[in-house]
Amino acid sequence: MSSLDAVAHDDPSPLSGFYSWTDTLKGVYYGPGSTTTALPMLLNTLGVKKALIVTGRSLNEKTNVVRKVESILKEHNAWGATFSEIGEHSPIAGIRNGIRQYTNAACDCIVAVGGGSPIDGSKAILYNIQKEFGGKTPPQIAIPTTLSAAEYTNGAGFTNEEGKKVAVSSQELAPAGIILDAELTLATPERLWLSTGIRALDHAVENLYRPLVPHPMKVLCYASLADLFKYLPESKANPTALDVRQRLQLASWMSLWPMKLEKYSALGLSHALGHKLGARYGIPHGITSCLTLAPTILLKSDIASEDDRRALAEALFYLREPSTGSLNGDVVRLATLINDLVTTLGLQTTLTQYQVPTTDLKSIAIQALGKEDDPQLNKVVTLLEGLYST
Repeated sequence: MSSLDAVAHDDPSPLSGFYSWTDTLKGVYYGPGSTTTALPMLLNTLGVKKALIVTGRSLNEKTNVVRKVESILKEHNAWGATFSEIGEHSPIAGIRNGIRQYTNAACDCIVAVGGGSPIDGSKAILYNIQKEFGGKTPPQIAIPTTLSAAEYTNGAGFTNEEGKKVAVSSQELAPAGIILDAELTLATPERLWLSTGIRALDHAVENLYRPLVPHPMKVLCYASLADLFKYLPESKANPTALDVRQRLQLASWMSLWPMKLEKYSALGLSHALGHKLGARYGIPHGITSCLTLAPTILLKSDIASEDDRRALAEALFYLREPSTGSLNGDVVRLATLINDLVTTLGLQTTLTQYQVPTTDLKSIAIQALGKEDDPQLNKVVTLLEGLYST
């Protein structure tokens, strides 16, 4: 999950391959205000009786979003408790407290409300509940309020006692229901909303060259990146426009369409670097993508295979950008456009701001690449060195 895939994969033609959806998914409901009707329908579909709401402290204490979800559950006598101790990068202490809250309230499902941390934290809670008590993993209903797209995967990352990101995965961990309700995103802070939009862009771009991703999903990723480029600036200019926010939620969905793979396939270099930088130095998920995505694509113009460069270059067509006349030039142009988008959204930052020691860069690169003798190690260290200045 958090380092590059060292396994060699057969590179299938776009005309052959495999696709399956996640085992658990019963439905995705979307639209402004959809939570009111969708949540009761999902409870009924899943046959669950009492839910633990898992959320973040700020969303719980500073907005009325969680109260709205509580009131819907209470109307159907399905509210067990609300747990709001899931912090950024899902620390293990919060997960353990969540398990206690779940069992004490006799819950049989989780409704995760918020960004990637509550949704991943819920997966980690459910994973450990299954390990402790056996049987089938209880279901999760995800109501995301950011664009990070954690709700579409069957894996979760949490931070252990040593401050390291730990990955768990199981087909049973993918949420069983997802509700994309733009009304509930209005309280999301601008920087969080926009930076997780870049996180979704990171998914869409890196899925273009990720092994084993089927061709129809790559077409969805092109559509996703086109919408993210169009609607993120519009959302910054008019943050209360529900139609724009709803389109961004749909773009996030397309960036990481629910997918079950026959074999393991790690995400790309930008994600791998983000996982290593995030938990260790307290850098939010979305901001790590703002730091690493454009430089990664610039590096890909030099080191990627011709097929991968062609997949990246094709993005210019969907962005209505003319070709530069060369494959490498088109990939460089995509990197420039991504960097320009990050700048337009006011999301440029540096590793200096997060006090990342330059002496750590080699170890970060090794961890992201997965081995010390990777031939691209020096180039990745150079990439990281470039993140200290804008």
